[in-house]
Amino acid sequence: MIAERHPDQIKKINKTKFMIKSQTRKQEEHMVHHTKFGWVCTCNDYTYRQKKCKHIFALEFRGIIKYEDKKNPTWIIPSIDSISCPFCGSEKFRKFGWRYNKKRKEQRYDCLMCYKKFSANGGFKKLKYTPQVVTFCMNLYFYGLSLRNVTKAVNLLGVEISHPSVYRWIVHYVWLMQKYLDYSIIPQVGSTWRADEIFTKIKGKQRYLFMSMDDKTRFWISKEVADTKFHHDARKLLSTAKEVTKTTPSMFITDGSRVYDRAFRKEMRGKNGELPIHVHTIHMAGNWNNNMMERLNGEFRDREKVMRGIKKKNSSIISGYQLFHNYFRPHTSLGGKTPAEIAGIRIQGKDKWKTLCGIPKSVRLLLCIIFLSCLLINNCASLLWHLSYKRFGWSF
Repeated sequence: MIAERHPDQIKKINKTKFMIKSQTRKQEEHMVHHTKFGWVCTCNDYTYRQKKCKHIFALEFRGIIKYEDKKNPTWIIPSIDSISCPFCGSEKFRKFGWRYNKKRKEQRYDCLMCYKKFSANGGFKKLKYTPQVVTFCMNLYFYGLSLRNVTKAVNLLGVEISHPSVYRWIVHYVWLMQKYLDYSIIPQVGSTWRADEIFTKIKGKQRYLFMSMDDKTRFWISKEVADTKFHHDARKLLSTAKEVTKTTPSMFITDGSRVYDRAFRKEMRGKNGELPIHVHTIHMAGNWNNNMMERLNGEFRDREKVMRGIKKKNSSIISGYQLFHNYFRPHTSLGGKTPAEIAGIRIQGKDKWKTLCGIPKSVRLLLCIIFLSCLLINNCASLLWHLSYKRFGWSF
């Protein structure tokens, strides 16, 4: 009935704002206006479901507004299977013997442009084992096996490795993947975010892991380890989420903890000082629940209970499982796809671990320069404070 040509049903205020009469209450009107997240309506149906209501569909059927079907821009991470010279980038080369070590051999190449020799290791330089063994061990570990069980599984295939080697691979490549993805990839998340916390043991003491996740893509956006649950400042959790996604949500769903409410009011304000919708009255029955975050908590608990605790706050295991959840683990609710694929990030190649671990040499150097510069700045700041406070009594 709204879509029919009745002049009294729809009133146009300007190009981005319309007033539509309610079909159930005669004296009530609903406003449909355009925001950075698309067309939004003030009716109860849109407010609770966060999906297009009949008022928005009526404007589309009338041809007043255009149907929006914008696909997320895709971030493509190329595969490292293609071979090129690491010195000049040329693809003109010839085979030049083999490079041998204790465990395996690598094909060497002779570049026909710069006449330099190289081997196509794809980011796995100076390793005793093949890239397939390294990525296979990391995949088994994040699927729930312990370090020693990973080595037992690989030993059955005829490859003898030790569990400290597997741990060193995890620490090294998780750091590389995390820095590379943080500086170069922006996930296209939805307009509804969730947050929750889960307790864990770190050095035998109870700590809390705060996490935020996108509702549409199931993308694990940010994390933070805290000493307390009720007196923690969660502003860093939300600020990190804003930096990763380069946007702010229109709805934020949490439990009734005041930790999220205080951080929400300080970090989620827009340019005009407006706050998004904060739903903090969730319950088990009905639509207002936090089951998606509880499922993420269960995933982390399945990985953490095998370890029987974590050794330090900034452990590579937490960051590694965040990468595993976003880029490697397929989700049934997403049609067998990963959250990264739904968020517009496509990883080429059959082995996604090999693609992400085999970061080019130029990117590795850039990450090392950034890390060393940050370390130098922190050391200089601490040295300046020490000299000024101890010698002159100054404080900043």
